[in-house]
Amino acid sequence: MKKIILVFILVGLGFSCSDSFFDLKPQGRASLEQLSNKNGVNALLIGAYSLLDGVGAGNTGRQSTISNYVFGGISSDDAVKGTDAGDQPEQSFIEQYNWLSDNTYFLGKWWHSYDGVARCNEVIQIANNPLVKDMTKEEITQVVAEARFLRAHYHFEAKKMWDKVPFIDEKIYVAADRNSTKIPNTEDIWPKIEADFQFAAENLPATQGQKGRATKWAAKTYLAKAYLFQKKWADAKTILEDVLKNSGKKLVANYHDNYRTTGNNNTESIFEVQFSVNDGTNGNNGNAGDNLNWPYSANAPGRGCCGFYQPSHNLVNAFKTENGLPMIGTAADGTLDTYNKVDLPNDQGIVASAAFTLDKTVPVDPRLDWTVGRRGVNFLDWGPMPGSTWIRSQEYAGPFTGKKWMYYLAEENSTTHSTSKRNVNNNYRLLKVSHVLLWLAECEVELNNLALAEGYVNQVRLRAKTGSVQDPTVTYVVEPYPAGTFAAKGADYARNAVRMEQRLEFAMEGHRFFDLVRWGIAEKVLNKYAAEEAVPGKEPSGRTFGKRGYMAGKVFAAKNKYFPIPQDEILNSQKDGNPTLIQNPGY
Repeated sequence: MKKIILVFILVGLGFSCSDSFFDLKPQGRASLEQLSNKNGVNALLIGAYSLLDGVGAGNTGRQSTISNYVFGGISSDDAVKGTDAGDQPEQSFIEQYNWLSDNTYFLGKWWHSYDGVARCNEVIQIANNPLVKDMTKEEITQVVAEARFLRAHYHFEAKKMWDKVPFIDEKIYVAADRNSTKIPNTEDIWPKIEADFQFAAENLPATQGQKGRATKWAAKTYLAKAYLFQKKWADAKTILEDVLKNSGKKLVANYHDNYRTTGNNNTESIFEVQFSVNDGTNGNNGNAGDNLNWPYSANAPGRGCCGFYQPSHNLVNAFKTENGLPMIGTAADGTLDTYNKVDLPNDQGIVASAAFTLDKTVPVDPRLDWTVGRRGVNFLDWGPMPGSTWIRSQEYAGPFTGKKWMYYLAEENSTTHSTSKRNVNNNYRLLKVSHVLLWLAECEVELNNLALAEGYVNQVRLRAKTGSVQDPTVTYVVEPYPAGTFAAKGADYARNAVRMEQRLEFAMEGHRFFDLVRWGIAEKVLNKYAAEEAVPGKEPSGRTFGKRGYMAGKVFAAKNKYFPIPQDEILNSQKDGNPTLIQNPGY
């Protein structure tokens, strides 16, 4: 569904020399009467959908992009801010756990979340207005179900960011009363998020005629995700099994088909955020919130600008394998993992003009080269990545670039792009069958059904093994876990294996930080990451090189599992002289 900018212009106003001359309606906005019909309600619903990409809520888009690359990516061990030291310092503060409540990235994300909520509430209010005469009861119910699905999504985004946030429904929200939404953030809103997803699951169709609209399977999958965040394993398992068995969705054969425009809305996808180009919006609908996250070279995808969001050495090392399996230990918090002790060969500190031959003999999972661009390895159909010429500051941010949102050179002049080559209609896959499988594996570990968990993980690993590879000269070795491995090594090993699989499968997709927090291991993992990233790396050959020295001494504290509520919002929440919002502990 393409984003539509709704502009209503009132025309035909007559004037006369009477009291009515002074009774003027607001210009440039629709009246309740104009919206209270099928077209008006659907237009408002499209407006609520239009914020899914994170763009259009009065901020830069980077602060609220659906990829969550700042909050879910560079806040974790998956990625570094990238570019150079002086660019976007507010991102640097977030990367280094220096979180202040006046950081505009937090404010922009808050604006977006609650702008989305407000749009959903307006849909529900007007759809239920008696003035709407040209819609059946069934049509109204479906519209409300879609709006409640979206409202749950926007609240979910706020909940995982700040934990203690207010839930604003259509009974609370009064557009004409700016104080109506000034309510305390002391209530746990999970039950209300669940209720919205449950209503959507019960009232949405299994399929939609228009791509991008929510279905009952999307609502059920999202409800299961909400249960996972609360550790409601049995509840999540029941729903996920239903989705896997009855939705008709399945893994696609090739992993990378989930990350290219030709794979939009494929059989693996349960819910996608639709991106579009050449639709009259100057590219703002085509991954505009991520338009800084491209290689720095005019000879690379995106054709130059800006070098943000680069994969970390830690992430790259995580793709190394031994006997086809990840290099994990028996501690569920990852403290005994061995993958990061020696670095995968790379060109850190070697300029592009210098001779370099990548040692491709170290075995890696093939998903590495669909996720990360690295020197000497084929970059889609652009040829081997040339190295530092694609990186804005290799010394500062490392030698790697992200790859999942990149495009094929052969597709550059097709309908996949707007005038800017950084605006592409490659959808963001929010919910996939691979999520369902690995969330089921997570549930089964926690319910002590280790053999079932192993089976779900192996379905994902077998797809990685048999799917296409990016560069046939690289030593790709990935295998399923031998039958009985989880049971033999115990629940801690199995839990760590499932978590590692989620990292590998969904790397650079903006989930990692929120997963670490909900698993309760963020503090240990990220402090270990900061300490290791700050010291020189070492390759198997013995060559040493600098990594991210600026991470030296950075500490992820207990308070950092949630971000600070924007100070402006606390000030704006004042009612009767007192703020209704309370800051998170430690800020």
